[in-house]
Formats: sequence, structure tokens, C-alpha cells
Amino acid sequence: QVQLVESGGGLVQPGGSLRLSCAASGTIFSIYVMAWYRQAPGKQRESVAYITAGGSTNYADSVKGRFTISRDNAKNTVYLQMNSLKPEDTAVYYCKADVRIDRGGRDDYWGRGTQVTVSS
Repeated sequence: QVQLVESGGGLVQPGGSLRLSCAASGTIFSIYVMAWYRQAPGKQRESVAYITAGGSTNYADSVKGRFTISRDNAKNTVYLQMNSLKPEDTAVYYCKADVRIDRGGRDDYWGRGTQVTVSS
């Protein structure tokens, strides 16, 4: 019914930047909160940032001032601009969207993730 596809991950040196994208498709009536999570090896998945349909944002303390979340409602897409990347940012990054489907209910949907590796 709803698919989320992330892109933009890769290998970057410390201090570098990456921009992640996540596009939602399917029988979408409305998308509420869109969010980014990450999971490093051996650790639990953690929230990185989220953005409401109206554009309000929230960030984890570890990324404040370095990451920026934004969305294009017309394209059902959320972005994560990551600057001043650190080795501890290395993780698989997942997109999540709170979606009401057309003529249906409301649920959370997840993408499959994109790998971000910060290393020299």
C-alpha cells in the first residue's frame, strides 16, 4: 500500500556532508509526521529527527546544529541534510512516515534503510 525508499547514503570523510532522501509512494491520502532514525552496529535504533506536516521539527541532541530535516509535501519526500559528520554518525538510516492511506486507516511505515559510513 505504501512504500518508502531511502537514497543518498554512502561513505564520507569526517567533517563531510551527505543528503538523504526518502520518497513515499502508494495509495496515500495524507502524511503526518515524517522522521529519520538510525541504527549503529550493536546498538538500538534511535530517533534522529522528525518533521510534522506543518513543518515543525525536532532533533536528537547528538545531531542538533549539524543535521537539518525538511520535507516536500507535494513530492511526499523527506530529506536529511547531514553536515560536519562524525564517525559516530555511522549507521543505517531509516525513514518512517505516519500515513493515512486512501480510503483506509492510519499507520507507520518504514523504509529499508540506507548505509552511512563516516571514516577516513
